[in-house]
Amino acid sequence: MTRRRTLAFRVALVTTVVAVVTVVVAGLVSFSLVRSAALGQARRSLGALATTVAVQRAQTGEVLRLHRQVRLLSAEKIRIAMITPAGAVVGDPLARDILTSGDVQGVLAGHDLSVTRRESGSTVLVEARPTGSSGVVLVQRQNDAAGLAAPVLRRTLLALLIGLVVAVIAGLLLARRLARPLQKAAGAAHDLAAGARDVRLVPEGPAEVAEVAESLNSLAAALERSEGRQREFLLSVSHELRTPLTAISGFAESLADGVTTGPDTAPVGATMLAEARRLERLVSDLLDLARLGADNFRIDLAPVELTALVRHAGAVWQARCRAERVRFRLEVPDHEVVTVTDPTRVRQIIDGLAENALRVTPPDAPIVLGLAVRGGAAYLALRDGGPGLTEDDLAVAFERSVLYDRYRGIRRVGTGVGLALVHGLATRLGGSAQAGRAPEGGASFVVRLPLRPAPAVEIGEFTVPQPPVPLDRAATARRSSDRGGEAGSIGGPG
Repeated sequence: MTRRRTLAFRVALVTTVVAVVTVVVAGLVSFSLVRSAALGQARRSLGALATTVAVQRAQTGEVLRLHRQVRLLSAEKIRIAMITPAGAVVGDPLARDILTSGDVQGVLAGHDLSVTRRESGSTVLVEARPTGSSGVVLVQRQNDAAGLAAPVLRRTLLALLIGLVVAVIAGLLLARRLARPLQKAAGAAHDLAAGARDVRLVPEGPAEVAEVAESLNSLAAALERSEGRQREFLLSVSHELRTPLTAISGFAESLADGVTTGPDTAPVGATMLAEARRLERLVSDLLDLARLGADNFRIDLAPVELTALVRHAGAVWQARCRAERVRFRLEVPDHEVVTVTDPTRVRQIIDGLAENALRVTPPDAPIVLGLAVRGGAAYLALRDGGPGLTEDDLAVAFERSVLYDRYRGIRRVGTGVGLALVHGLATRLGGSAQAGRAPEGGASFVVRLPLRPAPAVEIGEFTVPQPPVPLDRAATARRSSDRGGEAGSIGGPG
């Protein structure tokens, strides 16, 4: 596997390259500027010296006797020559070779001469000044003039090298400073992957890097809360499973040992059957809740007449409420309400809400199942006269096992997954679920389902709307393909 370069290495490399490029560019620009400035200064200095020597020549009458000035000029690699009144150039051979007759005549005519000539492959600076009937000539090679700038160039180069070293060191320190919090974040992520949940980072560094640390802290806290809820949920589910399993095991042992015989056999069998169905409902709830987030969760859309579906469910729950001495009321419109949805899943929603309400509603209190149509949507409502929900309960009513944990041991609760399943089913059907307070004094749950028109079916030359699916056919189809239990029979929400 190819080893990836670290962020510190890349930052250090980038800063070093930038520093090197900056030094090279600055050095080239500085060299050009210093050299140009040196040449310009050399030409000005050479012209000033030529003027000075010409003045002294006019005063003394003989420039070659100005030994001090000659020594100074020689130290600066400046050569001197004289132009005689006859037009001859005497003194330095370079000056004699480089001056033309026109140059000589111009100086003798009283004109200053400031030119640049080429001689033997090098550039030569020439400055000549008239001194009455004669003239003085100063000559300096351009390389010698530029050599005067060498100390300045050396100092500039030294300053650039020092800047390069400082930039490289600063880049290394910056790279380490940037990489250190990211390395800590990577270590924290590995710890989280290994199962640690108490990982916390101190946000440091630039804002983006500090945001990574804050995000990891939030992730660790969220994982800790999620796994805590999962543990509590598993504990509650194991408790719910243990109770019917204990009853079934005990009665089964009594039957196996021959303790229960005769007329006691039928009640024992009925109890075992009830506990087994309770287990089946719990397992079905858990499976449906787990499948809700999967892509292959079955939603069989078909035209459904909701009024008939709610009436059918109401007849079942009226009988169950009568057995518990709870008053049941059905509120449905007089007309048909046809939409395209999954009738079995809608029935699961109704049964789940009704089971939840019946569990907490005391005798002689009401349970109301209703259906209404408003604004292009159908609303299924289940209200009860039970203890109701607080404002805090309403905010978390559809979160899995939250109300179960909150009221376990205080009042009757279900499996902890029923209301979460109702909310998930409503969402998968394109609707929503909302919890509130009922005018009957208890809780109110309203499920909104969108009204979709039924598709048309072509028969010969005619087009007729597709009829709603009969309730018994939809239930039978789902029973044969799902889990083989009662259609729409789920455990009570918690």
